[in-house]
Amino acid sequence: MLASAPTWLRVPLAAALIGLSTLLHVLPLFAATLVKALLPLAAARRACNRWLAAVAESWIGVNGRLIALFTRTRFVVAAPASLRRDGHYLVLANHQSWVDIPVLQKAFNRRIPLLRFFLKRELFWVPLLGLAWWALDFPFMRRYSREAIARRPELAGRDIEATRRACARFRTLPVAVMNFVEGTRFTAAKHAAQPSPYRHLLRPKAGGVAFVLDAMGAGLEAILDVTLVYPAGRPSFADLFAGRVPEVRVDVRERAIPRELADGDYQNDAAFRRRFQDWMNALWAEKDATIERMLREAAAEATRR
Repeated sequence: MLASAPTWLRVPLAAALIGLSTLLHVLPLFAATLVKALLPLAAARRACNRWLAAVAESWIGVNGRLIALFTRTRFVVAAPASLRRDGHYLVLANHQSWVDIPVLQKAFNRRIPLLRFFLKRELFWVPLLGLAWWALDFPFMRRYSREAIARRPELAGRDIEATRRACARFRTLPVAVMNFVEGTRFTAAKHAAQPSPYRHLLRPKAGGVAFVLDAMGAGLEAILDVTLVYPAGRPSFADLFAGRVPEVRVDVRERAIPRELADGDYQNDAAFRRRFQDWMNALWAEKDATIERMLREAAAEATRR
């Protein structure tokens, strides 16, 4: 019924319900965070971490039900049955739209540990959500420009050290570390400016992946290689709740972590850096072909419906 409501009613009503759900979930999240801070015993912290993850999964679940209630978007998700809620994964994905985040959360919620993203430090100040991300141990990163490092050389390497500290915390709990490897959302202008050798993707940035693999070491079990496709074109949040996203396709492949790439010095070892970039580029070429196949399959199914 709500999916058939006029857009002028459906979009603001969905936004209001998401906002209300966020408020109702953030309050117990903050309460658990306060307990975690006041009772720094290891057992108490583990219990609080489980509670925090459960609250976040509940919030994601409500958002998923609202998407189902307010839209007719068809989700086609191909994922291995071997995924585990207590696993330790590095999740790599292409980045098409801000809609990618709720899509990934809907696809993985309660199937793997809570997805944790590396966030820009400025996002800490987003009302409610910034504190929620902090409470859930989402790592906040401050990127320094080359100009800033030239003026203050002591800033060099601080982003890497922040990555190491975040990953050290992740060793003690089930985790799915999320990395949008392209570093930014795909647009035709960005694609042309690079220029990218791939038809549907920007060039991958291998450094962040290498740092996480190095910092987590044997704490990671596998890579989840995720390919996101919107057959009708890249949407916005408004497009999703306005009913302009007929279909989303998600392909998930569980890959072993190449041991020879999990223990090397990406920053200082040029030979290792080339090997790692070659592996990343090959993975991205395969992903480009996967996107092409998924688009063909979506078009063929659309003609049959």
